[in-house]
Amino acid sequence: MKMNKIYNVLICLVGIPLGVFSQVGNNTNVLNPNRASVEELGSINGIDNKMAESIIGNRSHLGMIAFDEFLTENGVDEKVEIYKKLFLPINLNTATRTEIMMVPSIGNKMAHEFEEYRPYKKMIQWRREMAKYIDDDEIARFEQYVFVPINLNTATDEEILSIPGIGSKMLHEFKEYRPYQNIDQFRREIGKYVSEDEVARFERYVTLD
Repeated sequence: MKMNKIYNVLICLVGIPLGVFSQVGNNTNVLNPNRASVEELGSINGIDNKMAESIIGNRSHLGMIAFDEFLTENGVDEKVEIYKKLFLPINLNTATRTEIMMVPSIGNKMAHEFEEYRPYKKMIQWRREMAKYIDDDEIARFEQYVFVPINLNTATDEEILSIPGIGSKMLHEFKEYRPYQNIDQFRREIGKYVSEDEVARFERYVTLD
């Protein structure tokens, strides 16, 4: 616990470690069902090539509850181990308890702590609050499954680029139409460049609050 406190002090006094300004949690080994290739999906125990192709063919998946139901409808019943390697990040501010409990090995106590400090403005806020209860390794593990939405009008380049698959071109387009007056404007402007499904995928990660 002391190490977590020292870590947070160093962030303020010494410098900014990589990823502090990202709003989508840093990810090391959990695949995103909207981004993974057939080969990557097929490498997961419980996902064969046919299922992998079905996951890709039914993109974009827009929430863990819907994705969970999709797997069930396609004959995948044992999901606990799958979700350790394949997960659609959940919104820390709006996720239901059902969604939060899908995070591998979270348990009721930590699910409560995830909810306790809402609303989160930044991922660093979530890290700081969770450090009261768990160590850095466990924070890093949980971080792979969550995100805090970015504000479309004020987000930094790094925050925007933390959205999976955004790229430099879409970074430019996100910023091009600022300030956004409402989410319909975002859909209309970004819809000039990507499909409706892709707009919906991006929309999961943004807010105007």
